[in-house]
Amino acid sequence: MDTLNKTVLKSMTILKLFLEYEKLNLNQMIELTNLPKTSVYRMVSSLEVIGFLNKDDNGFYKLGLIFLQFGELVSERLDLRKIAFPILEKLRDEVDEAVNLSSKDGTESVYIEKLDTNHPVRLYTRIGRRSPLYVGACSRIILAYLTEKEQEKYLEETKLKSFCSGTITDKEELKKILVQSYKDGYTISHSELAEQTFEIAAPIFDHTGKVLASLSIAGAESRLLKDDMDFLISKVVAAGMEISCELGYKKEVSNSIK
Repeated sequence: MDTLNKTVLKSMTILKLFLEYEKLNLNQMIELTNLPKTSVYRMVSSLEVIGFLNKDDNGFYKLGLIFLQFGELVSERLDLRKIAFPILEKLRDEVDEAVNLSSKDGTESVYIEKLDTNHPVRLYTRIGRRSPLYVGACSRIILAYLTEKEQEKYLEETKLKSFCSGTITDKEELKKILVQSYKDGYTISHSELAEQTFEIAAPIFDHTGKVLASLSIAGAESRLLKDDMDFLISKVVAAGMEISCELGYKKEVSNSIK
């Protein structure tokens, strides 16, 4: 820790505020970070000079446009996203619902790609959105395919809190669902991150057989018919396997991490 630059770390603390807030003034940044006023002023001024922050006429700061360049580079260099995109497009067109691609980042999953449906009523999701690994099908299927040791550690350290009426907050129930999801090769969620919504997700594996990401179909419960379920499950599982195979996954190494 002694080798780390504390000013850089504090600057990142300020920048991370804008993951949640669209714009902030200096006083708000001071209050949210609990950093000294002079330090915040110096760091914000520096971030403004190099283009990481822009200030409007009312004294509010926003992320600079330079982040668009960084974001495009990160997206372009994600091989997973490039490989998955045409398969996502095909899946979206076949099921006529939104499709999402998520990747694990610590104890959360992050949407790294999303394709919307043509339906007028759509779910609010965005690239970069995060959710805990236990919430929602796209996140939970990743958790289901982690090793038993990784799962145990996660469950020991994570407090399950409710986001919507369908959020699973009982650890014993969650454990049973994880076991079943692993056996089935997919998982389903209802109203876990947003009310009156459903999501069906399948895992994506890398060439070693480890879970790398997840793929999901998501939409409004009102459009989901009982007869549609088997069709949607088969499509998302097949798409997940197609992406996995493109990444070098071999079926014979399946389940090798448990």
